[in-house]
Amino acid sequence: MTGTDADDVGLFGPGSVTWRVHDEPILVLAGLRSLYLQALHPLAIAGVAQNSNYRADAFGRLMRTSTYVATTVWGTTTQAQTAAARIRRLHARLRATDPATGAEFRLDDPDLLRWVHVAGVESFLDTATRAGLALTPDEVDRYYAEQRHSAALVGLDPGTVPGSATEIAEYYRAVRPQLRVTRDAADTALFLTAPPVPAQLSLPWRVAIGFGPPRLAYLGLAATAIGLLPAWARRMYGGLGLPATDVCAGLSARGLRLALRAVPRDLVDGPIRKAARARASGADQPSGTRAPADDPPVTAAGYGAAARR
Repeated sequence: MTGTDADDVGLFGPGSVTWRVHDEPILVLAGLRSLYLQALHPLAIAGVAQNSNYRADAFGRLMRTSTYVATTVWGTTTQAQTAAARIRRLHARLRATDPATGAEFRLDDPDLLRWVHVAGVESFLDTATRAGLALTPDEVDRYYAEQRHSAALVGLDPGTVPGSATEIAEYYRAVRPQLRVTRDAADTALFLTAPPVPAQLSLPWRVAIGFGPPRLAYLGLAATAIGLLPAWARRMYGGLGLPATDVCAGLSARGLRLALRAVPRDLVDGPIRKAARARASGADQPSGTRAPADDPPVTAAGYGAAARR
């Protein structure tokens, strides 16, 4: 690592809301929520289904996606730009066919990239706050504004990307008429809910009682992720958009966050995040990022209510 890289805290840094949000281990749940949400866009999910072997390599795909997000959030500027350049080159080569019309489309179409971006960052923010991370309305808007850097990395014009909670809610209202549960979406949702469990984890329990704790634990995680979806998205999947579902999912997310926060950080943090903290400890850190005390923190009931309805 060069001297410059050793001082580079990346695109966001320790003074950013992005680092606060992505420091939450609960975002593993947010990633699953975002996949259910992204699958509702017919072209986005068709592009995945026609260009991915996610069924045969679900864990590998998950790890590659997680590594990319970690690199853009916690890596140096060079690392983030290099990772994004690889993604842009890959997307530029890929094409898919609209199952409804037969028309060919590019996977780097700006509308598709924007949908995937918004569904991802809104899932990260919504899951973290509903699990108990206290952010003020100003910090929520700053997170979305900061994430325009991530959008630019994949080739989007940042000016066309929602940069506040209000703009996110408006974007969802505008795009919802395009969304539906296609066969690809249904197949993907089923796979996400009941993926194959490695035999070495489930076999002893399957022999003893017919099913294994890993399967049960994952089903609980998937159920919580579905419960955290906006009510309109749950209704598309055939569920109920009841307020009670929001409350139950929020309580489950809070419990999971407490459990994950009890795990030693050395076991939770990956090498990319550890390296970022090491660089930050030697860099000049900006002043605190919290809003004034009279700016009330966002709660599960407050933040994102319009987007979830």
